[in-house]
Amino acid sequence: MKYKLILASASPRRKELLAQVGVECEILPAQGEEITASTEPGQVVLELSRKKAEETAERAQGSRVVILGADTVVAFENQILGKPRDEKDAKRMLELLSGNTHSVFTGVTLVIVNEGRREVRSFFEETKVTMYPIKEQQILSYIRTGEPMDKAGAYAIQGKCAVYVKGIQGDYNNVVGLPLARIFQELEQSGIEIL
Repeated sequence: MKYKLILASASPRRKELLAQVGVECEILPAQGEEITASTEPGQVVLELSRKKAEETAERAQGSRVVILGADTVVAFENQILGKPRDEKDAKRMLELLSGNTHSVFTGVTLVIVNEGRREVRSFFEETKVTMYPIKEQQILSYIRTGEPMDKAGAYAIQGKCAVYVKGIQGDYNNVVGLPLARIFQELEQSGIEIL
């Protein structure tokens, strides 16, 4: 059965990923603060994605809709690396990631509304990313591009930082910000079409 998809995020990367596979969606970003008491990366992204999806669901219109909330964090040795506060913070994060393997966690919550009934499904995906060693001058040059400043972990795998990625284990799209294949599998199991 065909449903309208509402993305509870203003992330251009998430919108692009959906468009890449032919999904049209309405953008209705969550407006609440991203606060959680959890410190474990998987739990953090689950909790924040659920808050975003449920808050947006309160404002969503339609009798058959899927509200998609997502949150992504980068974690290195159980330390969560969010978006850098400033260039110094971006440098610190990139130095941690240089030559090491880290994890990218994306939590997804789907609020499925069907004629007034509501079902909530949440899950997270983890992808491991290994970086080549990055020289200090390369880190500083990358920071000057501005690209790291609004990205979890201070880098964009689909951007200029791609040249430092040695390999990934798991879903590439998860690192960009949305585990598309898993989302489609979850919806398909519920008989929901968004394509």
